[in-house]
Amino acid sequence: MTASDTTFPDDGGFRLRGQELSRVEALSDVVFGFALTLLGVSAEVPKTFDQLLVIMREFPAFAICFAILISLWHDHYRFFRRYGLQDRRTIFLNGLLLFIVILYVYPLKFLFSLLVTLSTTAGEPMARMPDGKLVSMISFGQAEWITFIYGLGVAAVYAVLALLYAHAFRLRDTLHLNPLEAFETRERIIGNLLRSGLGLTAAVGAVALGGYRGRWAGYVVFGLIPVVAIIHHSAVKRGREKLIALATNSPAE
Repeated sequence: MTASDTTFPDDGGFRLRGQELSRVEALSDVVFGFALTLLGVSAEVPKTFDQLLVIMREFPAFAICFAILISLWHDHYRFFRRYGLQDRRTIFLNGLLLFIVILYVYPLKFLFSLLVTLSTTAGEPMARMPDGKLVSMISFGQAEWITFIYGLGVAAVYAVLALLYAHAFRLRDTLHLNPLEAFETRERIIGNLLRSGLGLTAAVGAVALGGYRGRWAGYVVFGLIPVVAIIHHSAVKRGREKLIALATNSPAE
């Protein structure tokens, strides 16, 4: 872990302390790359046009999952660029985050494949097995559990990100965070906790409603994520502008 008072390139007013690619980030990039590969892996190259069409129907689900993982990777990248932390707690929390990412690749892909199938076909969602047999993707009684699994994954990912930012905030004196940087670090903690709370609410709500009704907990709660993100972003923007205005109007020492 290194920090100094030297000038760093700005990232929206946030000084970058992690200039060099660390071994922690290198390992993380490998894991994220592996997760993205798992999303797109197919059992075999299609041998007929019909098989190609079946695979191409999975592209929308792949695109959504790809965007989610890239967004998560960008948050991870920004954290290490801004703080440059490599201590034991950071390594532990980073390892935990990577573990959750790998663990949830297939549930993530299954969920969005299911949602795409439901939105593009009539009747019960079906999947074709390697032997060509069509089977139901999910039963009514299992709907609550896929929402529970996904909600728990969202809660876990954003809880770990909140813990990473909380760790950086505790080290604000060591990292020489200025008021603007401390403010943004604190708001990152709040934002990630809000997302984690929504995921946990969806998981608990799905089990509480039970059965096929459990899916509505996921629809409602995860539909709120963009709303919460926009409201929080607006609050952060206003707070940031106030800090910049105070810094601009304060007399030079």
